[in-house]
Amino acid sequence: MTPTAEPAQGNHRATYREVLAEPRFRLLFSTRTVAITADALRITTFSVLVFSATGSALLSAVAFGIGFVPQLFGSLLLGSLADRLPPRALITGGYALTCAAALLIAVVRMPVAASLGVVALVSLATPVFHGASSRLVAQALEGDAYVLGRSLNNLAGAGAQLSGLALGGAAVAALGPRRALAVSAALYLCCALAVRFRLPRLRPGGSRGAPGGRGDRGAVRASLQGAGLLLRVGTVRRLMLAQWLPCAFVAGAEGLIVAYAGGRHFAPGWYAVLMGCLPVGMLVGDLLVGRVLRPSTRERLVAPLIALMGLPLVGFAAEPGVGVSSCLLLLCGSGFAYGLGLQRPFLEALPQEGRGQAFGLLGSGTMTVQGVGPVCFGAVAAGVGTGGAIALAGVAATLTAGWILTWHPPAGNGTEGGAAESSQGGVADE
Repeated sequence: MTPTAEPAQGNHRATYREVLAEPRFRLLFSTRTVAITADALRITTFSVLVFSATGSALLSAVAFGIGFVPQLFGSLLLGSLADRLPPRALITGGYALTCAAALLIAVVRMPVAASLGVVALVSLATPVFHGASSRLVAQALEGDAYVLGRSLNNLAGAGAQLSGLALGGAAVAALGPRRALAVSAALYLCCALAVRFRLPRLRPGGSRGAPGGRGDRGAVRASLQGAGLLLRVGTVRRLMLAQWLPCAFVAGAEGLIVAYAGGRHFAPGWYAVLMGCLPVGMLVGDLLVGRVLRPSTRERLVAPLIALMGLPLVGFAAEPGVGVSSCLLLLCGSGFAYGLGLQRPFLEALPQEGRGQAFGLLGSGTMTVQGVGPVCFGAVAAGVGTGGAIALAGVAATLTAGWILTWHPPAGNGTEGGAAESSQGGVADE
């Protein structure tokens, strides 16, 4: 993607040290990293708990993914709250609510259906406090610092997921699944307390008193109308799809790795090595692209990096062995750095008032497609085999890169109706 014009600081290259020097970002970054660790611990432990209670692989898989799809509905129905309510209260409440849900499932022996319902209901609120947190990051960091902030979140997120998975296995082995869930609840509680006592009290981002603003409408109506307005802006819609589609295709391929390893009769445990190659590649790619390349170069390399995600997967049509498969997945993971080239154009395309909802919609859409992708390509694998289905996922990702190359450059500063205003931060309550 090649914008026709760059912001004034278009080629200023920020540093990770500069980004971490901002106290508000540092707090949100650290609590988010701990929360992702807790998420990975909670999700895997809950899946183990359901499997031990039912013996059903299907219900265990449902337990693993039950928190993904409801986030899209939460974003559509409640997303406007991310801009209408004080961010400190929203973020604190989100962590506290997740803590309470994990503790409830750990302590109360309820039916499996009820515990699944608890997780699904809590996930409805996730886009609201995630959107509020992302909006604060966009206020605290400007230009390339914002992009590197997203890079740091990606790096820490991948590491936190790996740590959470490892901690989950150790906690379940040492404590059992219910006590392991209590450990995740304790981590969420630490995040809630840190935000409550260290984040300044800030005003909401939206102009609630403005004529015709969102404040004079109900939350659900405002959320639905806000999501509709965002998706009707061509630039916003394309940039969201560019971030959703490659993730959906690669998630579809990732969901077939276990079956591929089993079908190729790899030694036990090798599937875990293959699955770990994607996040390792993501870490390396984000670090190199975020630290070495200039902002304008990152934006020009969006399509090639998406192609780097897809083309290695095409190699699975030849059903390679463990070594080649690992290298292909490492290359695929490194292509995830394409997202860094979309962050600045996406932020500039958003209207100032709806940024919190937009970030929530982007995140919930990403989670949803990552849940839908494996189902779709799992169905494809039934007809063409796992290697062929993974290859088709790679073809689809590569075609997405070609689609991006067909975009007409946005006019002016890259917005279509979105206000490319920068904000220096929230305004303290009087």
